[in-house]
This record gives sequence, structure tokens and C-alpha cells, in this order.
Amino acid sequence: MQAVIDWLKEYQLDIMFTLSAICGLLALFVIITKTLVPSRKYILLSLELCAMFLLIFDILSYYYRGNTTTTGFYMVRISNFLVFALTIGIIFIFTLYLINLYIHEGKFEKPPIRLKLSCLICVIGWIMLIISQFTDFYYKFDKFNRYERTNGFTVCYLIPLIILILDMSVIIENYKRIGKLMRISMLLFAVVPLISSIVQIYTYGVSLINITLVGLVVLIYIFSLLDTNKMIERANKQELEIVRQEQKNMHKLFEQTATALANAIDAKDKYTHGHSRRVAMYSVKIAKSAGKKEKECEEIYFAALLHDVGKIGIKDSIINKEGKLTDEEYGAIKTHPVIGMQILSSISQSPYLSIGAHYHHERYDGHGYPAGLKGEDIPDIARIIAVADAYDAMTSKRSYRDPIPQQLVREEFVKGLGTQFDPNYGRIMLHLIDLDSEYMMKESEGASDGDAIDTLLCGPYRTTRSDGILLNNGIVHIHLTSQMTDERNEENIPSFVLFDSLDGRIHDSERKRRDLLYHEYATIHADGVVEQAGVRNIRTKTNETAGATAEKKTMLRGEKVNFDIEAMRYKDHALIRISNRFRFHEVIIALPDSTRFCYLSITGKNCTIDDVEVSKTGETIDVGYIPRIAEEITYIDVPQGDIPNVQVDGWRSDSSEGVELTDGMRISFHTMSLPTARLVWHCPFAVIYTSSDGQVNGKDYRELTVVRLDGEGWEEDDNADNHVLVNKLDSFTNWNDFKEQNKAGQDCELLFHAKKGQIGIFTEFCGLSIHSITNVTDEVPKLFVALSGDQCAITNIRIKR
Repeated sequence: MQAVIDWLKEYQLDIMFTLSAICGLLALFVIITKTLVPSRKYILLSLELCAMFLLIFDILSYYYRGNTTTTGFYMVRISNFLVFALTIGIIFIFTLYLINLYIHEGKFEKPPIRLKLSCLICVIGWIMLIISQFTDFYYKFDKFNRYERTNGFTVCYLIPLIILILDMSVIIENYKRIGKLMRISMLLFAVVPLISSIVQIYTYGVSLINITLVGLVVLIYIFSLLDTNKMIERANKQELEIVRQEQKNMHKLFEQTATALANAIDAKDKYTHGHSRRVAMYSVKIAKSAGKKEKECEEIYFAALLHDVGKIGIKDSIINKEGKLTDEEYGAIKTHPVIGMQILSSISQSPYLSIGAHYHHERYDGHGYPAGLKGEDIPDIARIIAVADAYDAMTSKRSYRDPIPQQLVREEFVKGLGTQFDPNYGRIMLHLIDLDSEYMMKESEGASDGDAIDTLLCGPYRTTRSDGILLNNGIVHIHLTSQMTDERNEENIPSFVLFDSLDGRIHDSERKRRDLLYHEYATIHADGVVEQAGVRNIRTKTNETAGATAEKKTMLRGEKVNFDIEAMRYKDHALIRISNRFRFHEVIIALPDSTRFCYLSITGKNCTIDDVEVSKTGETIDVGYIPRIAEEITYIDVPQGDIPNVQVDGWRSDSSEGVELTDGMRISFHTMSLPTARLVWHCPFAVIYTSSDGQVNGKDYRELTVVRLDGEGWEEDDNADNHVLVNKLDSFTNWNDFKEQNKAGQDCELLFHAKKGQIGIFTEFCGLSIHSITNVTDEVPKLFVALSGDQCAITNIRIKR
């Protein structure tokens, strides 16, 4: 400690000079700083100036000490007086600074009494200092003009100590009412000088208090500046957040306005409820699959949402006409794109809105309206909306027809590529249809989308029924309550119909059953009775808890009964479990084959079915979960070639073994569509991929392209660019013949070329010449090829290298 004191004695003048210069600079900075509150700015300026002059006069007191000249006589006395006065002044200004902080940041209504008392003691300290000049109470000067302490010297240090203790008590008591940085600086200013004052009493010749006070004054400025910057930063963040929130609110308002307008448009036509919203959703799906950026996707969404705004100008009688439109009425309908463009063109900041409305009825072959544009002359955004609009129009109910089944819609898109639709966006829609295995992309009217079904008011048997719920190897959970209507009979209960149809709905008329390939498997009643229709075998098991009699009595009293159903399907077997607090039924059904779909529809007789909840938790079943009650139907029980035969019951539900792809390799095989095949793409596919173990969906699996033998191709990888060239040979007649040839069975050979960065596949199949070229933009390890497809049997697979 003594070494430190000695060092300070030696260099204190240099330290004080440096600190005084710093205080002067900080005073200048305070003057030019515009971010400080005016009252705080004046206080900080006063602090810095007091600190600067304190050290200047302290230096002068040392400089003139012992100088017996007239100048030395006066300078020693003036400088020592000002040193003592400015020391109290700094503490006084610090107290004012505390008052300012607690009023502005601490939200005090008035200053704490202890701080007022500190100010009063400062004034007393100044008065006693003046008195001491005439009484030598604090100090005196000897005959050599040197400063000496007197008996009252301790009092002059006691006054600042009392003030600092009072200030410190306020700081500690209200520690969290001001910013963290300011708390630290305030506490240091109160504590450190206290320690210095105590040390100063026992040392002589060192201005320890003054140096400490000035150092802390500098620190206060720095901390105050940091605290101000932090406040500004916080204010800026709040301002930015407000701006972001305003932008968000504006965007939400725009979205709500656009949605309300779209709803108003759809409301003009009782058959197009939700059409605009669905077209917007499908358009975004297409745009994202095409690699559009987020901003572009958003623009496409709103353009699609408002694409039919021109219908506002069309008479309701024309829009809602149930019969065929006259030429004049159709001409009026055809004006809605121009009307829409005129309405939306006033929104100058969003020109894409009017573009979507104006051109969404243009055709890729130039036969559309209103401008008859062709190919890529049609704006990109309108080509996307045209595809989405056509898809929703076909999959939604109209006054003159029911929704067209998705598989038939797909065929319409295949026919319309390059004529009605942009080939690129049309193929993307085909791919989205292929991925939509549960037919989610449609006008929702029932449970197919997994949402709760509306209350079913069942009268005569099966007159009211829900849409079908698709069953697969994921477990579907259904909860419902049933209550008999006024006609109390034990047969008035819910029932569950298992069936297949192209549109996932039950049909009664022979024409619709034929057109939509309707096939009914069985009906399972809630009491466990099963009506067999088109299945190979059925096995039932019943476990009564409280008993069937108790169940009937409860229902006949008109009380509600809860039912829980679990339903699933694995290949050609389905399993349905029905339970309530009275009994449990389990039904296993052997379906005719593995290729048809299996839907479950809820219906009943003279009962109300409500509180229906349908959930798919992601639980899946595997082979063996459903006990087999009939032999598996197979179409590949024939001699195999180089690798095992493969039967593909559904969309890529199975595939052959992977074969390493080499340049010039040929794969020959026999293919036959399964008896249930009814669509163009029910044919073989070639899959090019890479994986660590060579297996489809194996470790590190990466799919580069899929080429279907109906002429479609699709790249599955961001780093792969696929082009498929399809030519119809003279042997090609039409797509119906194509399907018939597939059913009859065909031999096929695929020729592969594999060069660095490029993979080629060539084949001729059922009158089509198909040449697929895939360019890969990055390094790929070993490539493999596997055969897959949809509803086809692939046998006698031979590999030639």
C-alpha cells in the first residue's frame, strides 16, 4: 500500500494533468452531443468542468506551494480554497444527477428526502469552508507559504463522507429502478470516494480524493453515454418493431381485403364456394415446385386469389344458370378477364394482380381469350393460374356435374400439355396429383381431409353419409356419438361402408357406379353385424363387456352412446375395430386385391351422428399386423430373370432390386398392367438413384429422375435437370389402345447411356418413342436403376452389359 502511495506522490501531477485534459475534452463532447436529455446534459457538463478545474487548481496549489512571492501567496490560498469548494461541488452535482435519474428513469414523483438532505449538507459544507478561511479551522499556511492541516481538518472530510453515505443508501434501496450501467457507475461514485476519504485522512501530500472523484466523473460520462446509446438502440428497435408491426398489419389488412373480395366473388356463384382460395393455394404449390422465390410465390397467391374479380361485372343470372349457356351469355362470361384487369389495374403498386386477372384464360396453343396469346408470350403468372384454375374447376362440383375424379382430371392434363396448358407447369400439376395419394387437393365436403365431419342426420338407411375416409397402412382413429331419433328401434344405429370409387364417395345409381368404377366391399354395423358385398372373406370377433342388452336399453332410452373406431388397411386386407363401453367388435376383411383403394364412409339409420372426429396420428402397420384370412393374389408367380419379379399394386408401392448403372447397359422385361388398371400411367417406371447400399430408399438415398413409360419424366433432385422427348410412332393409335396393350402384356427393353454429368434412357413402348436425358450438375457416386410403376407386374427382368 505504501508503495502505491509513494508512486502516486511521484506521478500525481502528471495524472492530474492528464485527467484534467480528459475532462476538458469530455466537456466539449457533452456540448456537441445531441442524444442527451437537456437537464442531464447540463449536469454532466457541470461535472466535467468542475472536475477539470478541480485538478487545475490542485495542480496550481502544488505548483505555488512554498512560493513566498505575492503571486504565490494569493495563488496558494485561492487554489486550495477552490480545491475544497469544487470537491464539495462535484459531490453536490452528483447528487443533482441522482435526483435527475430517479425522476426521469426511476419514475419518482419527487426527489427522495435523503438526496435533498445531501444538497443541504453541501451548502453547509461550503459555509463552513468559508468560515475556515478566517479561523484556520480546516487548514493554515506557515511562514513559508505552505499548506498545513489543523485540528478541524477531519470535519472537512466528514461532510463529503456523510453526503456520499446518504447518496449510497438511496442507490442501494432503489438499485433496480435505473439502468444496469447507471446503477454500477452510481454505486462506484458513492463507494470509492468513501474509501478514498478514509485513506486520505491518514495520508498527506496526495490528492487521493480529488483524483478518485475526477476518475469517477470520467467514468460517469462514459457510462451515461453507453446507457444513452442503449436507450437509443432500444428505442430504435421499438421503432423498427412498430414499423414491422405496421407492415405486418398492412399486409394482413391487404390479405383480409383480398380474401373478402375473393369471397364476395365466389358468393355470386353458389357452386364456386372457396374456388378463389383453392386456386391461390394450388398456384403457390406449383410456383414453389417450379423454384419460385418466396416474394414471387406471395404475388402469385394474391393474383390467383383475385383472378376472377371480373365476375363482379357479370349478371348473376348468367353465372348461376344451370343449363347450357347461349353464345351471347358465353360471350358475356368471356369479358370477365378484361373487367378484372380494369378493376385491378388501379392498384399500381401491385401490377401482377391485373396481369393474373387479365390473362388466366389464355391457352398455350393461342386459342384462349381475351388476347389470344400463345406460348411464353402469356405472362408467367397467368400460365400458373390457368393450370390451378382448370384443376379446381374439374375437381369441384358444378350445377351440371359432380366433381371429376382426380385420376380422370390427371388424364385431362396429360392430354392438355402443350395445348391448353404450359408443359412445364402442367407437368408440375401432374406431379402434385401423383403426390396427393389421399386426394387432399379438392373442394372439401367431408372427412377425406381428416377434419371433423359435420353432424349426420340419418333418416332411412344410407340416405345420409359422409365422404369416404381413405384407409392405408396408417391407423385412422374415429370418434363419434350416436343417438336414436324419435323412432326407437334397435336397428337405428351407425354403420360403416367400405368401398372404392374414383371420387371417394358412395354412389347408388348404376350409371355413376359404372362411370366412377364404384366397388363396394362390405357394410359393418355398430352392433357387429357385417353385410358382405365384394370381398373374398370376412372374419369377425366380438367381446362383450357390459353386454349387448345393456347397450340396446341405453340406446332405446334415447341416450347418446360414444363409439371409437380404428381402421386400417395393409395390401389386400382391412381391419376395423369398433368399441364402446358395452362391447368390442373386430372385423378383418380380405379385399379382392391389393390395387384398389379402400374408403370408409359413416352412415346410419334413423339416428343422429355427431361429435365426429377423424385423426391420423402417424401410427403405421406392417406385414403380419392384420392376420391373413385369404391367399395373397399375385401376378408374378412365373419364372424370374436375373433379378426377382416385382408386383407394384399402387403408385411406386414396390420396386425391383437396384442394378448398378453402366454405359451401354440394357434392361429387358415383360410388363402387364393389373386387372384393376384403368389409367394411362398404370405402367412401368424407371428410377435412377444413388444410395450407399444400392437399395431404393436405402442409406443416403438420393433420387435423380423417374421416367414413366407413358412418356412422362420428373427430376427428383435439385441438382438434376431432366428432359423427356416423346414421339408417337406410326403404331400409336390412341391412349385407349395404349392402355389395352398394357393390359395384354408387353415386352420392353431400356437402353442406358451414362457419361460424366449426363444419363440417357431410350426405349420404344406401345407406339411411343421415349428418350430421357438427365443432366447432373454435381459429383455423384455410383448410380443405380430400379424398375417400379403403378398397378403393373414386371417379370423376366434381364440385365445385359
